[in-house]
Amino acid sequence: MSVSDARSALHPVPLWQGVVLAVLLSLGAAVSLGVTRFAYGLLLPPMRDDLGWSYALAGAMNTFNAVGYLLGALSVPWLMRRWGAGPVLVAGAALASVFMAGSGFFTAASPLLAQRLLAGVASAWVFVAGGLLAARLGGFWPQRSGWILGLYYGGTGWGIVVSALGVPPTLVWAAQLAHGWSWAWWLLALVCAVSTVVLAGLVRALRRVGLEVDGGTTTAAASETPTRPPALGRLGWALAGYALFGVGYIGYMTFVIALLREQGHADGAITVFYTLLGVAVVGSSRLWAGWLDRFRGGQALARLNGLLGVATVVPALTSAWGALLASGLLFGAVFLSVVASTTALVRHNLPAAQWATGISAFTIVFAAGQIVGPTVVGWIADGPGGLERGLLFSALALWLGSALAWRQRPLDGSGGRA
Repeated sequence: MSVSDARSALHPVPLWQGVVLAVLLSLGAAVSLGVTRFAYGLLLPPMRDDLGWSYALAGAMNTFNAVGYLLGALSVPWLMRRWGAGPVLVAGAALASVFMAGSGFFTAASPLLAQRLLAGVASAWVFVAGGLLAARLGGFWPQRSGWILGLYYGGTGWGIVVSALGVPPTLVWAAQLAHGWSWAWWLLALVCAVSTVVLAGLVRALRRVGLEVDGGTTTAAASETPTRPPALGRLGWALAGYALFGVGYIGYMTFVIALLREQGHADGAITVFYTLLGVAVVGSSRLWAGWLDRFRGGQALARLNGLLGVATVVPALTSAWGALLASGLLFGAVFLSVVASTTALVRHNLPAAQWATGISAFTIVFAAGQIVGPTVVGWIADGPGGLERGLLFSALALWLGSALAWRQRPLDGSGGRA
């Protein structure tokens, strides 16, 4: 009997209850990415206009967020060993709420950069801890683990939808106030705080169903204590492909709203675009679950990176509204499934005791890629090619990442199929 089957027998949690738990857990993804990182794309245009930023400085705000994310990813394995995934999840969400609120109190670049960096640290704690809990939860139903992972990562879409529906009206309401964009930061901080309360209750519920959330090892992990370090070097092609995903996707999420405004699209149309992108993220949990369950190598990561490159290049080539909506829908339907594909890759190729280390390794290279992306795209956008040329660079990075990930083979040499 496999470890996953043994866990299912030991913890007979009904699937419907697991789905509810996964949906609630997805609030962690909503906080860590949907709100803490991606909502900034909606705030970038009014902040840039008000504060006189270049695109390079505007991009640096998300670069600093990515630096913080990298620091958080480096520290989270130790924190989870010491305190457990559940406490780290809740503490990170609480701190993200504080730092998001802090961004509304400053206009100088230096403290805003500091707030973005600290929010990045907290968001990494939330995202990695939540991803580990989702992987463990998926172990109760081995045949549905890809779907469970997709539900967690798809929660980012809820954060995007809330931001898309909440930030523009707040900006309109505060338009006559000095630095009215501050109120949008405070609204987002409130969303994070409410989510933190829900996540704290969820951690207690996860304990009741037998999921290890505190310090120590799971029953499954204890039965597979590793005798050697994780074989992360043998996952090098996937790690490289995922780093380039970080480089490429973040340029789109940072600057696509600014590009739509430059192209002359109305505020209402932009709200529809961003809301539909978020809805597509939520719906993506079922779209690619089969690939995540089926492929043990880098095929899922490669295919999803390639599709994401197609979505990213569209705004660089046309301002036609129908094409832009298709771009947003495809982007939303794919990009968080890229993240889920790496968690699935870890689950397929490493023992349960090494999942936290494996997920953290992918998170680290992801964060490193995100450090490069916004600043390079912003620097390109300040030149003669504008934002269109910056998004072309992003698409090329994604396609290169796809080619590298395609070379990844499963560690057991099974040919890539589950």
